[in-house]
Amino acid sequence: MMKVSIIIPTLNEAKNIERVIERLQAGANGYVSELIVVDGGSKDETAVKASQAGAKVFHTSPGRALQMNHGVEQSNGDLLYFVHGDTLPPLDYLKKILHAVAEGYPVGCFRFRFDSDRWLLKMNAYFTRFDQIWCRGGDQSLFITREAFQDLGGYRSDYRIMEDYDLIIRAKKKYQFRIIPDDVIVSARKYETNSYLRVQVANFIVFNMFRLGYSQDKMASAYKRLLNYRY
Repeated sequence: MMKVSIIIPTLNEAKNIERVIERLQAGANGYVSELIVVDGGSKDETAVKASQAGAKVFHTSPGRALQMNHGVEQSNGDLLYFVHGDTLPPLDYLKKILHAVAEGYPVGCFRFRFDSDRWLLKMNAYFTRFDQIWCRGGDQSLFITREAFQDLGGYRSDYRIMEDYDLIIRAKKKYQFRIIPDDVIVSARKYETNSYLRVQVANFIVFNMFRLGYSQDKMASAYKRLLNYRY
């Protein structure tokens, strides 16, 4: 039986982390060997609430790539599932992930929809069904076998931004990639604290900076200038 390790990088997610863990536990079906939260220096009660909800909690410096790699180092699962601290997978997430792996897809993700009825956000979510790199992102949650993760060298720990895009690009060069036709629910808070247009412009600029090979410092600085963004 394949063992599954779920890894959640967090930073100030006290409002969300309990319900995320509860959702993940509800769909575990006996296959999840551990649920790991790697906190990047939260100033709220994220770590306490995560521990109380049943997760193993570790601490690192902030940075999702660094946090997720550390979570993998502490894990023992044959399959790794990375979930952001404000994302709710479908209740049968594990069944669908294991089915995809059994069909020969060692890496993949879900589509997503926002926790908002705004039609512009529904339009954004629609495009996550397409197999294009600009339609991807960590919010969609990523599953990958430990073997494939180690073969790829994991996340680039020096990455402060776009770490998921980098890993997916490298993974798709070697492995079959599956977009599971079901939705995780993603927080719309970035759009609530910034205008829709502002977020789209920031995403467009930073994605193209990434594509053109700009440094992590320049991309991270640009994103922070363009958006009120706390992670």
